[in-house]
Amino acid sequence: MKISGFTFIRNGTLLGYPYIESLRSLLPLCDEVVVAVGAGQDDTLARIAAIGDPKLRVIETIWNESMQDRGYVYAQQKMIAQFNCSGDWAFYLEGDEVLHEEDIASLRATLQRYVDHPNVEALVFDYYHFYGSPTTLAISPGWYRRAVRVIRNSIRSYSPDGLFFVVMDKNKRGRYPYAACAGVPIYHYGHVRAVANMQAKIQQVSRYWGHAPPPFAGYGNIDPLALGKFSGSHPAVMRNWLAEAAEPSLVLNPNYQLTRRERRHRWMMRLERLFGWELSKKHYRLRN
Repeated sequence: MKISGFTFIRNGTLLGYPYIESLRSLLPLCDEVVVAVGAGQDDTLARIAAIGDPKLRVIETIWNESMQDRGYVYAQQKMIAQFNCSGDWAFYLEGDEVLHEEDIASLRATLQRYVDHPNVEALVFDYYHFYGSPTTLAISPGWYRRAVRVIRNSIRSYSPDGLFFVVMDKNKRGRYPYAACAGVPIYHYGHVRAVANMQAKIQQVSRYWGHAPPPFAGYGNIDPLALGKFSGSHPAVMRNWLAEAAEPSLVLNPNYQLTRRERRHRWMMRLERLFGWELSKKHYRLRN
């Protein structure tokens, strides 16, 4: 069994991504890691090269600045990296997502278990979405609780906007992949970076989605019922980043008014508690 890892990044330092930590967490699992590095304005390329791992393969790219339709430029970059993977499995990890070192052995065993079972096309991961501080989680249905991050590399798949995978097995119509549970979580740190870096990130992301950047005055403007506490351990590779580049604590705005979307999510959470449902968006089909 051969495992390929892949990702894309541009201006990772300027935008406050823990992309070096993300890559270091992925390398112990993989036989190769392919990174599409877009030409930018910082030292991202040099820092990735300085990792010095022979399993790491960098592809330098130029982003299409005129592509501003629903984040498709992210899909383009993701697919450049994915299509250069040569393993049985292709493991996609975004620049603000990290694997815990304690989960590597279990994850490798799960991939080995399914490598000869073609009816399992992907693995779906539970998520810890850290929000505003390293001890706070976003838990409402507005945040995907699970997502596919591993795809079988022998099937026709692509990413329509960078967020998920579509399998094209009938040429004309795509579908979500058939997935098994990975049994381990992914640690997502995108919403715990310093406020100034989050503001810069929102400015860049909005450009490629064809709309003006939404206002962002800090992490405190959120429904407190959408939050939970994290009491576990962070990946060891994140220790310095959390101490130096993350917001240390979350201060909620007591005068914040819920949006219509947040009120809807409150009702969804009530239904989840009453009936045991899970109502977040799912871009996969679970195999029993």
